[in-house]
Amino acid sequence: MGNKPVISELHLGGGTPTFFSPKNLKFLIEEILSKAIVGEHPEFSFEGHPNNTTSEHLEVLKQLGFTRVSFGVQDYDRKVQSAIHRIQPFENVRKVTLSARNAGYKSVSHDLIFGLPFQTWESMQETIEKTKSLMPDRIAFYSYAHVPWIKGTGQRGFDEQDLPSPEQKRALYENGKALLSKMGYIEIGMDHFALPSDNLYESMQQKKIHRNFMGYTSSSTQLMIGLGMSAISDSWYAFAQNEKSVEGYIQKIEQSVLPVIHGHILNQEDLIVRRHILNIMCLLETSWEDEKMNLPQMQEIVCRLSEMKKDGLIQLENERLTVTETGRAFVRNIAMAFDLRLLRSKPDSRIFSMTV
Repeated sequence: MGNKPVISELHLGGGTPTFFSPKNLKFLIEEILSKAIVGEHPEFSFEGHPNNTTSEHLEVLKQLGFTRVSFGVQDYDRKVQSAIHRIQPFENVRKVTLSARNAGYKSVSHDLIFGLPFQTWESMQETIEKTKSLMPDRIAFYSYAHVPWIKGTGQRGFDEQDLPSPEQKRALYENGKALLSKMGYIEIGMDHFALPSDNLYESMQQKKIHRNFMGYTSSSTQLMIGLGMSAISDSWYAFAQNEKSVEGYIQKIEQSVLPVIHGHILNQEDLIVRRHILNIMCLLETSWEDEKMNLPQMQEIVCRLSEMKKDGLIQLENERLTVTETGRAFVRNIAMAFDLRLLRSKPDSRIFSMTV
């Protein structure tokens, strides 16, 4: 009994789990839970596709302890959907959102993306207005990352010139953020918005919010185990990534070999840098008054932040950094100033433009 892991949070994602039947999902989760102890007040969540998540999916997972669900909306404009090969009518999203609430899910989240091909403020505004009619508890408002060298052309029905310019993309973000705020959503760290009634907002108020590879969570843990191909595990002191192909993953599992292909053990500098970056991303502030949080390169880091201070993005005083309201949109850039490994590999200061 004592050798069993205690599961406090479980997230079923990494694509669209609801392509599996409710029966197979029930088998998967029951097998995982049979080898573990479920902690007090567990947080179980899953990602669902609006086109194929059924009432049965919702009921089965609810019975297994799932209380949160997120649906990948992206955009409702048909031209945008066709370009990214993601056709899902608003009616499907409305139906599955209401079904989740009727099933008793305490938190429903919608993922929206800005910067998509053919996206205009008019289409983005319409998407947000339709979202308003459903008022999900959380909204993830992500920037589209154009990385054709990784994703290839499998999901593309567009050319580079069909993407919004950096200026247009920035306007989509700023206008979208303003509209979400007007609707009553509170900005949580980067990319995330929540209603004041959601526990993600409560955890932010109590300074208990945490961020991991899956995004923001309302509780902090130093151990996360990733199951499945390409999943990333985190023991706080080390990271490990699983095989990225189905074939490679299954082969190692059948050989009773841990399917890990990449790993990194954090040194003392990494651990301090990690804490600073988490503080900035979760609490919008960090401090190196405590000797344990100081780095030999701190003066160099402060120097890199000087332009951001001049622009009013941060306040720097008494060995403390605070992100201003204006600076919230630049949290990634601010955190990057502390990323010593990145700066050593790409010393050119233009790396800060990578987040645009």
